[in-house]
Amino acid sequence: MKAFEYATPKSKEQAVGLLSQNWNDAALLAGGTDLLSLIKDDVISPKRLVNVKGISGLDGVSYNARTGLRVGALTRIADFADHADVRRYYPTLASVADDAASPQIRHMATMGGNLCQRPRCWYFRNGFGLLPKDPSGRSLVTDGDNRYHAILGNDGPAYFVSPSSIAPALIAANARVRILGPKGERELPLEKFFVIPKSENEREHDLRPNEILTEILVPPPSGERFGHYEVRQKATFDWPLATASVALKMSGNQVQAARIVLGHVAPVPWVSAEAPSALAGQALHEGTADAAGVVAMKPSKSLGRNGYKIQLARVAVKRALLQAVKGA
Repeated sequence: MKAFEYATPKSKEQAVGLLSQNWNDAALLAGGTDLLSLIKDDVISPKRLVNVKGISGLDGVSYNARTGLRVGALTRIADFADHADVRRYYPTLASVADDAASPQIRHMATMGGNLCQRPRCWYFRNGFGLLPKDPSGRSLVTDGDNRYHAILGNDGPAYFVSPSSIAPALIAANARVRILGPKGERELPLEKFFVIPKSENEREHDLRPNEILTEILVPPPSGERFGHYEVRQKATFDWPLATASVALKMSGNQVQAARIVLGHVAPVPWVSAEAPSALAGQALHEGTADAAGVVAMKPSKSLGRNGYKIQLARVAVKRALLQAVKGA
C-alpha cells in the first residue's frame, strides 16, 4: 500500500471539507469492506483517507408513519436487517439485506457503502479501468471473458454490472437519498443516483468527489405488495447472477400498477420500462408473470458468453412477481 494521510473529522461538514474536487485525492472510510481491498490491490491510491465512522447522526434507523423510514448511511447492513421497524413495515427490505454478502461483511459494511461500492468486474478489479480497452481502443470485455457482465444497457462503453444487491429493492420501494456537499444538501431518487459512465473520467454514481451520501429515505407503506428473487451460483457468500425486485398495486388479483427493478444485469439497477405495461389490468398468475419476464428481457443483448443470464433474469422477474402476489 502507498502512504496516505489519515483524517478523523468530528462532523459531516468537516468531512466534506477534507475531501477534494479530484477523486484520487481523498476517499471516505466507513465500513471499509470494499475500499480497503481496492487500496490493497492498487486499484485506487487515495492521498487521504477520511474516516467518518465516528460522526454522530450518520447512522441509525428511525420510522415515522407519516414520513416513512430514515436510514443513516453509516448504518451497518446487519443492524438495518435486524431493526424491528424494518422487519415489521418493510419485511422484503429486511430479507434482502439479511441475504446480502456474508454475516461477517454485514456486521462491518454500511448501507451507504453498499450503494456506493465499486463494480466487481474482474477487468476493473485487476487495474484495467472502469471501461477497459486494449491499446487499439477495442473493449476488453466484448472481446474477452464476459460471463458475468451486462445484458441490459450494454451498448457500451460500460459493460460492468451494478454490484449492490440492496439497491434494486430500495428502488422498487421508491427510496430517495440525501447527499451533502460544499454547497449544501441535495436529494434525489435512488434510481437517479446510479448512472452509466461514458468515459473513464466519470463514475457510476451521481456523487461528486467532495460529496457524502448521508441518508436513505423510504416512503411509508401504502398497501403495495413487494417481492424479491435472486439467482446465485451458490447459496453461500456470492454475488447474484440476476435479481428482480417488484412492487405491485393490486385490485383483488388484478395489477393496477407495477414497478420492476432488475439487479446485476446492467451497469445500473435496471428499472423495466416494458414489463409494467404488460401487467396493467391483468390478473397475476404464473402465465402473466412469465409473460412479464419475457417482456422485461426484450431489450437484453448477449455479449457472447453471458447469454444465459437472460433466462435467469426472466425467471427472477416471474418468481418475484409470484412471491409478491402471494403476500410473501
